[in-house]
Amino acid sequence: MLKIRAFAALCIASSMLATLPRAALATGIASAESSAPQAAHTLDGARLVSALRGGGYVIYFRHTATDFSKNDRQMKSFEDCANQRPLTEKGRSDARATGAKIRELRLADGEVLASPFCRTMEHATLVFGRATPTRELRESQGGDYPGLKHLLAGPVDKGRNRWLFGHGTPFRAVAGPPHLNEGEAVIMQPTGQSWVVVARIGADDWAGLTGPP
Repeated sequence: MLKIRAFAALCIASSMLATLPRAALATGIASAESSAPQAAHTLDGARLVSALRGGGYVIYFRHTATDFSKNDRQMKSFEDCANQRPLTEKGRSDARATGAKIRELRLADGEVLASPFCRTMEHATLVFGRATPTRELRESQGGDYPGLKHLLAGPVDKGRNRWLFGHGTPFRAVAGPPHLNEGEAVIMQPTGQSWVVVARIGADDWAGLTGPP
């Protein structure tokens, strides 16, 4: 039953993106040279927490720590978790801690989209208790990632955030270096045809975040 639900959610997510105007998914959204926070727009501490409470941001996570003694080469489907590289116990612990901190800080909720691999789905579910599998976070088209670009650049309503759980390589291809560490998140303000990076938060950095009362 869980596999059926996951497959149905995946189909819905893919079909929703398929109905978007072609321009929105086209490579007209340029890749960025760097995903480092831009000095003029950097947010940290209480200012970052306040912004995320207000919503309108995209938060992209690379999955937390994984077991590199395993790989995905023998996987038969996205649901074949036994033949994929899994989260480690530290990865699961970090994901739970991040979710607890997000709730403690009262950050704005919103859509939670994850690459359909087991490690990204598990990461998102441990943080938020739910996730919609979304192929566009992983799929490449001729070396480009138009679906991921749309998810990073597409406007987000105030009062809501877009929480994305994906992988390091697609993000670097689209947003530029430095490469994301496992569990690291990038906070971005979407502009419709691009984005502005305002912060990067490591898996261990969430614990130190505090906000206004």
